[in-house]
Amino acid sequence: MSTDLGATGGIESRELVHFVTQQTRFALINNILQHPDQLASMYELEELNPSVSDATVYKHIQKLIDAGIVREVALEDDQRRQGYPWKFYGLTEEGRDFLEKHDLLAAEETLQRIYESISEKPEKMIKYENAPRPDAT
Repeated sequence: MSTDLGATGGIESRELVHFVTQQTRFALINNILQHPDQLASMYELEELNPSVSDATVYKHIQKLIDAGIVREVALEDDQRRQGYPWKFYGLTEEGRDFLEKHDLLAAEETLQRIYESISEKPEKMIKYENAPRPDAT
């Protein structure tokens, strides 16, 4: 299967839509979209998907990175703080464009409101949510 975002229409586009809408991958994309900074740490993604193993979350994030939908960004060495995450996951510009083109971003604002309404977050999740993030580039 081709997961090249540069593919134009046709079967490649349908395959990529099917690829990103697989249940776990689409949940991870939605978790990124609903995050206040749209840059979630691996821990936050794992916490938001308690029925999925940590290894599975990691595997699907890697697949989304390989497909060009998600990017991994890291804090510079001098910005890292002990006890806080330094790697984060967000949509690529091309990934956002692809999702928008296929009407897969329609619930973005609703997802953010749902995330804001979560009242019982673990202390570590709140700490990680407020961790420094790389500047958007």
